[in-house]
Amino acid sequence: MPIRMILCGAVLAAACLAPITAMTQDAAAAKPVTFLGTVQSLSGNSISVKNDAGATMQVTVEESARLLRIEPGQKTLTGASPFSLADLQTGDRVMARGSANADGKSLDATLLVAIKGADIAQKQEKEREDWQKRGTGGLVKSVDAAAGTVTVSSAAGGARTTVIHATSTTMIRRYAPGSVKFDQAVTGTLAEIKPGDQLRARGSRSEDGGTLEAEEIVSGSFLNLAGAIQAVNAAASTFTVNDAITKKPVVISVTPDSEVKKLDPAVAQRIAQRLGGGAGRRPDGSAGAPAGASPGASPSGGASSGPGPNGPPSGPAGAGGPGGATGHGSGPDIQQILARAPSVTLKDLQKGNMVIVVATEGQTPQQATAITVVAGVEPMLQASTSGSQAMLSSAWNLGGEGGGGGGGEAPQ
Repeated sequence: MPIRMILCGAVLAAACLAPITAMTQDAAAAKPVTFLGTVQSLSGNSISVKNDAGATMQVTVEESARLLRIEPGQKTLTGASPFSLADLQTGDRVMARGSANADGKSLDATLLVAIKGADIAQKQEKEREDWQKRGTGGLVKSVDAAAGTVTVSSAAGGARTTVIHATSTTMIRRYAPGSVKFDQAVTGTLAEIKPGDQLRARGSRSEDGGTLEAEEIVSGSFLNLAGAIQAVNAAASTFTVNDAITKKPVVISVTPDSEVKKLDPAVAQRIAQRLGGGAGRRPDGSAGAPAGASPGASPSGGASSGPGPNGPPSGPAGAGGPGGATGHGSGPDIQQILARAPSVTLKDLQKGNMVIVVATEGQTPQQATAITVVAGVEPMLQASTSGSQAMLSSAWNLGGEGGGGGGGEAPQ
């Protein structure tokens, strides 16, 4: 075949393939994308939406777009009602679906699903109240997956235990690795729960509080750190703690989801008296040892996972997500104490301050991400390091969308 004919054929083939390639690229570019987050600002048909990871998307709502409103917790569009864009408000939770622009930071939405921020807050509050009334929790002592039971210690020192009964209808969730948010908890099984884990359960409690028939169980493994602050880096949102148990420094990252509280000195002193039988003293009346010197504070070998027996957890401002007093003589209601304690920033923490930290594991044993940081705990740690950690360790942040009322349940 003449070379000229071969070249002509190649050119023709290329010419035929070019439109097909372009069509394929256009089809890929036209694939709908979904962005879920909270409305930050509105201007006409343009909405600024920030997702839970902190990324912002500029959403342009097309004139022909479907606008649907759903209730918190609703996972399908069944029963969704139309709404006007003018009714959308800052703080509402939205799911925008449409074609993304080349910059990756904006999209043209053909579907916008919204949940009112006020409705989310109301549902969260009801969920919190229910967790407070019908919830319990603590440090997992044992698990019998075959029998469907988990035994937790739920008072300082492990003096009181509760047996949690799970059935086939019990909702079991577990904190995702590296996550500090309740709404990011993933479906789990009873077999995944291990001794040393922290656990909260909600359901019907027996009159004496010894057993609970669980409707919902949330568990996770967390680090428990206590000690003196060695350095604060506000610009990097980190501080370094010399852990009283391991005697090693740990760099703690503080995120927008982290809770940082500082106890009033008088409150800390009263708790110390409850812990040590007297302000800054051991139960035997001798002078309190330095933080970390009390026996039984933690197993050896690195920052402790699954800290001492737990009291009730708390979320942001001491009220986010499942919480509530354990009752039955378990001591101070730490959730309420933290709720009343003022929130502080890293700039308010100084070298030498004593803190208790509940955190998730970092990339190395010397790194962690804070869930709850409590400062102003010097008298408590002098009275009993292990008792203080036990009392405060379960203050794990169950997140802004805690209790199942968050926008994270909008259809994906």
